[in-house]
Amino acid sequence: MVKVNGTELDIAGKTVSEYLAITNYDSKRIAVERNGDIVFKSQYDVTVLENGDSLEIVSFVGGG
Repeated sequence: MVKVNGTELDIAGKTVSEYLAITNYDSKRIAVERNGDIVFKSQYDVTVLENGDSLEIVSFVGGG
């Protein structure tokens, strides 16, 4: 199980890219943190989520 923004999900074994593909997140407007470390967009395809991982996904919102 992987905790994403506080919710436990059964996504261990998927890459960050694979997880994002099944969500409504706009990958151009988010930041991903895995276990306290930023995951760079260039690493989404190779970062495999493991049991016990904790992801925080933050969406950027424009305004003015």
